[in-house]
Amino acid sequence: MAADGFLNALKPAGMTSHDVVAWVRRRVGERRVGHLGTLDPAAAGVLPVLLGRATRLFPYAGGTDKAYRAEVVFGTRTDTLDAEGRVLSEGDDGTLTQGRLESLLQEFTGEIEQVPPAFSAAKVEGRPLHERARAGEAVEGRPKRVTISSLELVDFDCGREARAVIDVVCSTGTYVRALADDLGKAAGGGAYLGFLVRTRAGRFSLADSWTLEEIEAAGEQGKLDECFLPIDWPLEGLPEVGLGEREALSFVRGRRICAGQRKEWPVRVYGPGRVFLGLGDVLGEGMLQPKVVLASEEAVTA
Repeated sequence: MAADGFLNALKPAGMTSHDVVAWVRRRVGERRVGHLGTLDPAAAGVLPVLLGRATRLFPYAGGTDKAYRAEVVFGTRTDTLDAEGRVLSEGDDGTLTQGRLESLLQEFTGEIEQVPPAFSAAKVEGRPLHERARAGEAVEGRPKRVTISSLELVDFDCGREARAVIDVVCSTGTYVRALADDLGKAAGGGAYLGFLVRTRAGRFSLADSWTLEEIEAAGEQGKLDECFLPIDWPLEGLPEVGLGEREALSFVRGRRICAGQRKEWPVRVYGPGRVFLGLGDVLGEGMLQPKVVLASEEAVTA
């Protein structure tokens, strides 16, 4: 069956994000499938999957922030910055206290500069860093500014291998592995990411996600449609514009029309019967310029 919309999948640890996309493609029968925001193979959690026409909404559907629950293990550094990597150093003296850690979390809250991990999909001169790292090349990613909106300490065990569980809310593009490594450096003894679960990506939350087993079972019962979210669901935060039939037809034909209002961001555009037409830009003179057209003329006149 073909589908247009979103699937809030719960990626299990051990699969790549690409593996999940391929798995969904086989079961849904839709060639156009993508995902919002890569998760490392060892990580689990929310992986929003786009299907059919929804793939054209990739730049707009992921939201501006993500949330994670992470374990940071202090005292050891690895080359991948997580538990999968080769140990580079060990040196924790066991003196890290909960109070000191809470102070460090405050220091890393807000806008910070972060260097992408060597084993990551970030690119330098067109090649992913992980390819260069596995080839033995000593290439460092370019520092970038990211925003850590919230760092909350959930649990802490002190000792020579102190472990902390933290909840992180951060901007898209933040590497939690790099955050763990930076916390370890600041603590004076190194650290790596023990585990990572993405609990939210934009509007997609862990509580509303579907495991692959649940998706499989729904397909076997002929209820796969129940797993899908409408094509406009992740865009609820954007303002909307409603059009009559004449204006809606002009919009789906790619023509600029008078919107009668001024806005500085993309808007959701609906036709008669609340048919979702796509996204548009309201220009300075109040004209609506089609940006992403998803509906056909037949959908407008039906």
